[in-house]
Amino acid sequence: MKAMIKRELEQSASIISSIDPTQVHAIADAMTVALKAGSKVVFFGNGGSAADAMHLAAEFNGRYLFDRPALKALSFCSISAITAIGNDYSYDDVFCRNVESIVQRGDVVVGISTSGSSKNVLKAIRRAKEMGAVTVGFTGIKGALKDETDLALTIPTDRTPRIQEGYMAAGHVICGLVENAMFAKKAAFIDRDDTIVKDVPYCPRPEDLKVFPGVGKAIKRLNDAGYLVIIVTNQSGVARGKFTEATLAKIHEKLRADIAAEGGKIDAIYYCPHHPDEGCKCRKPNLGMIERAIDEHHISLGDSFIIGDSAHDVELGKRLGIKAIQVSEGYTFVKAIGDLLKN
Repeated sequence: MKAMIKRELEQSASIISSIDPTQVHAIADAMTVALKAGSKVVFFGNGGSAADAMHLAAEFNGRYLFDRPALKALSFCSISAITAIGNDYSYDDVFCRNVESIVQRGDVVVGISTSGSSKNVLKAIRRAKEMGAVTVGFTGIKGALKDETDLALTIPTDRTPRIQEGYMAAGHVICGLVENAMFAKKAAFIDRDDTIVKDVPYCPRPEDLKVFPGVGKAIKRLNDAGYLVIIVTNQSGVARGKFTEATLAKIHEKLRADIAAEGGKIDAIYYCPHHPDEGCKCRKPNLGMIERAIDEHHISLGDSFIIGDSAHDVELGKRLGIKAIQVSEGYTFVKAIGDLLKN
């Protein structure tokens, strides 16, 4: 029994990990464009797909990962409407009639069908396309739905349970992408040593921390421009026994205070305490610290940048796919921020 359960879970995980991320991204982008334009997203399907349609619409109406304004989305799930249309016309018309009454040009219309052949889903998708909506299909590898929509999320299997698990996993990713694109914040990820403070090897005391001139005012400019200011710094001195995390906390208290004295605000500080040989996931240029910041502060990477003095900072920017700025004695943090905000 355990072997069977493990096999089922492994199959599900394998299918989910094989979903084409470009399809997910394209659908999220289309929904974001529509919602920003004041249009809406509509979901529908039969049976379990109807429940999934309600689920996804609720993620937009309510919240997915963080509090924000409601997003315009609905599902065609009224039992009264479905049975009335099915009785008076045909079950093939239950979604099409809803499309005709509610959908407008520019809306995104998502038809969900594990078989890809549900007649009522296909009929509604065709009508929505005629009306100028962007059509999306959540389906498997069989049936016509994937070929009749503008965008398709094609789960790479013909097994119904795996298709359902796949499009709900991808659906949640889409919800997160749309939520971030609509409401997430931009961030300035800033290195510490030799970027905003003079590098004191394994700085052991708060009084040894010296902020470069003008840094506090430059950070205030970032604050005023709507950036979260996030410090990301490798501090292997903890693992080497040069100072404790309690001492590091006091050093960072002084850093916050020095920046505040010039009107600036540091929103968060993330540090890696590990030795370079430990192979941790947080030491730059690894992504660990940034991933924590994204999750905890709801950051949109597309509008963010990283700035630091080392090749590790530049490499981290490349791995994230964001702008990376390298500073030096000749091109200081203050100058770089001035150029960035001017442009």
